[in-house]
Amino acid sequence: MRITLPSGTPAEIDLSVSNPVMGLVIMPDIFGMRPLFDDLVAQLAREWNMAVIAIEPFPNQTLSADIAERMAGMPLLSDDAVLRDMHEAADALGVDRVGLMGFCMGGMYCHKAARSDRFARISSFYGMIHIPDAWMSATQGDPLAYLEGGNADRVLAIIGSLDPYTPPDQVLELLGVGVTVQEYPEAVHGFAHDVARPAHRAHDAQDAFNRTRDWLLTS
Repeated sequence: MRITLPSGTPAEIDLSVSNPVMGLVIMPDIFGMRPLFDDLVAQLAREWNMAVIAIEPFPNQTLSADIAERMAGMPLLSDDAVLRDMHEAADALGVDRVGLMGFCMGGMYCHKAARSDRFARISSFYGMIHIPDAWMSATQGDPLAYLEGGNADRVLAIIGSLDPYTPPDQVLELLGVGVTVQEYPEAVHGFAHDVARPAHRAHDAQDAFNRTRDWLLTS
């Protein structure tokens, strides 16, 4: 079901589970809210017995599906505004314990959300460890800096060994600040969350989601 957060940001929410074990906020990839994430919200609510919500990362921008256009829109996003929406989404779930999961760009914002105490556990799927140069702006901080000053021990990073956005030297930096890393050999960027992508690896994807579920549920 679509709702609008107090900030005005659209979100897809599933509260169909009568006694959820916890809540889960999902931050989509750079292509934003679409049927893929509507389906994921419903699937995880049902299979993981959770209250689940996904939020639109570009609420104030009218963007096409063109990747270049969306990349150009990244510097306009604000870390504070995204974190506000994450908090409002968590509140909308109506449960005390809430986790956070995100993909690609959304995984980057998961790293940044480690500065907040609101999320008991965080899983970042191939999130950028340092912000790409083209995305830098006055409203965008560096993910690793937020991890260093936040709850890095709450973060599980799902990494593909051939992902150019998460090079080996930066993965070592994640480990150095206390992030738990699960790396998948030969996997490239975006290998887990969209079966339509050529990069999709079914076995690794299932393993990554299973590990995420277990991580989220760990006290």
